[in-house]
Amino acid sequence: QLQLVESGGGLVQPGGSLTLRCAASGATLDRYDIGWFRQAPGKEREGISCISSRGGSTNYADSVKGRFTISRNNAKNTVYLQMNLLEAEDTAVYYCAASTRAITTRQVMCVTTRFYDIWGQGTQVTVSS
Repeated sequence: QLQLVESGGGLVQPGGSLTLRCAASGATLDRYDIGWFRQAPGKEREGISCISSRGGSTNYADSVKGRFTISRNNAKNTVYLQMNLLEAEDTAVYYCAASTRAITTRQVMCVTTRFYDIWGQGTQVTVSS
């Protein structure tokens, strides 16, 4: 059974950068498309990016396009989210999730929670001066 663990969160100043990692265990990650979501206090979980199983296709929400980059290393069973030019509005708990569907083909699938099958526990990102 695939399990996902996020790491790399923390406190960063506005304009700074962080790289989140989503490490998989229990199964090989290369069978799954992976998405990143975030949830701020009092708000719904928001899909922000996804990547196909072999990394050839990606998709981004408008809120992070041009600032965030998703990538993966299947040999290390890990997916990354490089976050640059962070803003206070990026403060949230960040989650990675795995899907057996080809979610990168349509943005609506990429950013919608019901298309994902397995979730990590999340890592907190706080952007503040």
